[in-house]
Amino acid sequence: ILNYDIMARFRRRTCIILLLFILFICSIMMALKTLRPDRAGFGDPFGLGLLPELQQRTVLLDNKQNSLNRIQGDTVTHVSNLHSIPVNTMKASMPPVNKLEEELSSPNYNFHIFYYSWFGNPQFDGKYIHWNHPLLPHWDPKIANNYPKGRHNPPEDIGANFYPELGSYSSKDPSVIEAHMKQMRSASTGVIVLSWYPPGMADENGEPTDDLVPVILDYAHKYNLKVTFHIEPYKDRDDRSMYHNVKYIIDKYGSHPAFYRHKTSTGRFLPMFYVYDSYVTIPEIWANLLTVSGSQTIRNTPYDALFIALLVEERHKHDIHRSGFDGMYTYFATNGFSYGSSHHNWPSLKAFCDSNNLMFIPSVGPGYIDTSIRPWNNHNTRNRVNGKYYETAFSAALLVRPEVISITSFNEWHEGTQIEKAVPKRTGQVVYLDYKPHKPNVYLELTQKWSEKYRKEQEQWLM
Repeated sequence: ILNYDIMARFRRRTCIILLLFILFICSIMMALKTLRPDRAGFGDPFGLGLLPELQQRTVLLDNKQNSLNRIQGDTVTHVSNLHSIPVNTMKASMPPVNKLEEELSSPNYNFHIFYYSWFGNPQFDGKYIHWNHPLLPHWDPKIANNYPKGRHNPPEDIGANFYPELGSYSSKDPSVIEAHMKQMRSASTGVIVLSWYPPGMADENGEPTDDLVPVILDYAHKYNLKVTFHIEPYKDRDDRSMYHNVKYIIDKYGSHPAFYRHKTSTGRFLPMFYVYDSYVTIPEIWANLLTVSGSQTIRNTPYDALFIALLVEERHKHDIHRSGFDGMYTYFATNGFSYGSSHHNWPSLKAFCDSNNLMFIPSVGPGYIDTSIRPWNNHNTRNRVNGKYYETAFSAALLVRPEVISITSFNEWHEGTQIEKAVPKRTGQVVYLDYKPHKPNVYLELTQKWSEKYRKEQEQWLM
């Protein structure tokens, strides 16, 4: 009997423990079900919301402005599928302009960003353009023989070391243009410096793009951005052709509300033109166009403007001044590549400009790598260091208190200077670089951060 009682008590205790254990498991399962987000679909790993990066996002939501900027930066989700979405659907899904204004950072018209509209794909252009960039041979045949030849084969193999979130897009795709404008506005840039060739002309790997300018202007206006022109070194560029092309741009696009005009120290509002590779033309030719006494002068005419020359070597500063340019920019995102792109030379260049009534516009970039098209140029690569390289460039630019800062670039993918969203990708033998451990929009966020810092510091400079 004693043994029977002991066994009965043991069984009751065991049943109670089992029941409590089952209840405990059930309660845990219910709690997990409650924590699991309703939107989590197949393949969405449980606990994603508990990762440190997403916890940080939740904390930032408490700050309204930062959260709105973040929301803006991430609005175009799964954008690699944009090409399969009809343009009308894409446009219909966009929020109205006044709502956009509420969500986006205010544009900074002293932050100018270089933009390229030369990309094409079969859907919009009948073929790939620029994504299939050839591998450029070294000028020394002995060195050239050590590197591969041929051209890239999109969409898996493109002429870039990073891969765009939008895929191998076409610059003519309205949904792409809109996504680009939204990204640039989210970065708190204000002026798009559009790469431009005269009608019927293009770079050696591209197609004419002047017909796209009206569309870019319209979308820029929707996002309260302005557009100026980066005049490329087209064939036979000289004082006469420049006069006619500047006249063409101002006559055709100057009345558009998105056309950029810069307020000068005298209170005038003038168009601004960046002139790439300006140094290939001698100062005497430029002086014909850009000095008051020049034979082809544009000064004090309806087509007068601010002309900004590219400075590469130190001696160019004297040529730029003699030519009649209004300022200089440095373009290259490779610190140490040229005299102009070397950060430690910016204070002396700014001093030279100040003493000669010229604008100094330093160009900052997130890094540089062009080995996808120049496989022999590895020595000019500049690692992004998870954004530190970009921030160092901004810091150097702010030290010289410039009136304008230019950014190289929004989407020069061939040279790896883009701040456009990029995603990890591996295909065949190619492993693309990416922005990890950060998100695809990290460089847009860093630009927005430095735009606000620049605004605050500029207020102090002017006091």
